[in-house]
Amino acid sequence: MSKPIDVLMSEHRLIEQVLGSLESFVVAVDGGLAVERPLVSDYAGFFRGFADAYHHGKEEDILFQRMIERGFPTESGPLAVMLHEHTQGRARVAVLRQVGQAEGEVDAAERTTLVASANEFIPLLRQHIIKEDRILYPMALRMLTGTELDQMETAFEAFEKRLDADGTEQRLRALAARLTSSFAPDPERMAAAAAMSHCGLPPVG
Repeated sequence: MSKPIDVLMSEHRLIEQVLGSLESFVVAVDGGLAVERPLVSDYAGFFRGFADAYHHGKEEDILFQRMIERGFPTESGPLAVMLHEHTQGRARVAVLRQVGQAEGEVDAAERTTLVASANEFIPLLRQHIIKEDRILYPMALRMLTGTELDQMETAFEAFEKRLDADGTEQRLRALAARLTSSFAPDPERMAAAAAMSHCGLPPVG
């Protein structure tokens, strides 16, 4: 493995933990838990800030660009699939954010929307992570030279420094810790989901 790919995979592990936390929260909501808008807003904030801007930002602006330079198209094939899934994930997180930032009591329709969007988002992002870990990243490692990977490492460091100039990364990691403490991921549920995902892993292109 190389350092930039190690960084991306390490971020995947944190994202998976917060996905597991969101899953535990949604199970509780399905069981009748009252929905607090600030908590929903926190989940949306983590996925917008860390999973998308911080993690997907490095993928789209740096890793994917290197692969495009090596001839990978964005209209079809693995990069097209990954980019499409990033867009799908953003749409579902936007629904969570909308519920979280609205005012007043959460009504029945909002609860239904929240649960449905979360239950679409969780398996989508889990499958996406597995496809990147097992298919896309190994492709990149086979294709990119050591020099290119070193350049990516430097680009990652610059990207992170720019985004974390105001302490954003540490705040998002602290937010992840609070969320997973409030609603702990269920190891059995996560293991079962991972096993199903590995068995039915779809192609990326």
